[in-house]
Amino acid sequence: MKIKVLWVGKSRDPWVKDAIEEYAGRIRRYTPLELIDIRDEKGAAAEEMRRRECERLEKQIPPGATLILLDERGEQMDSSGLASFVGKQRDCGTGELIFVIGGAYGFSEEFRRRGTLLALSKMTFTHQMVRAFLLEQIYRAFTILNNEPYHH
Repeated sequence: MKIKVLWVGKSRDPWVKDAIEEYAGRIRRYTPLELIDIRDEKGAAAEEMRRRECERLEKQIPPGATLILLDERGEQMDSSGLASFVGKQRDCGTGELIFVIGGAYGFSEEFRRRGTLLALSKMTFTHQMVRAFLLEQIYRAFTILNNEPYHH
């Protein structure tokens, strides 16, 4: 199973870039991983920005991929629950598992209906932080699935 993570906008903060590189390298020990920056939209109304960003995201999603959208209205799960979800996807033959972090205004309603919604927390984090947090949780999921001591 390949994992792809899409996010809108560039990772700017040095500490975020460092965390992304660190956890991406760790994840790649378990499975292929691709990280893709999608150009963010500027200077339009929020709904128009969402629509344009989601059109760009859509182009990166192949038919048959399993789509997980990070959204504040999504289901919350603990780390073991995420590990179980990832393990089930792997074991049932999912070819590509795609996690998506939207732009500053989130996803269009149409795009939101395309995938499973997942919330990392009830708290609000910057989009930059969410990138690092998501990758750390994906790495943690693989260590749980492999009975490694990282998660204790």
